[in-house]
Amino acid sequence: MKEITASMAGTVLNILVSSGDEVTNGQTVIMLESMKMEIPMEAAEAGKVTEIKVNIGDFVNEGDVLLTIE
Repeated sequence: MKEITASMAGTVLNILVSSGDEVTNGQTVIMLESMKMEIPMEAAEAGKVTEIKVNIGDFVNEGDVLLTIE
């Protein structure tokens, strides 16, 4: 199981996948907003989204787990 973590502190702007979706390596799965910039969070490997741990509007810190891929 692979965890996708926030690369910086910010607010979850959009969640582009759902639990159960298949994703590819490099696919943008979540958009964060930090300092008025949109920061894409990408899947580091292909797999199936098993759990989304955040909601739109949540504030996350650097290193927080956003979702897991199996």
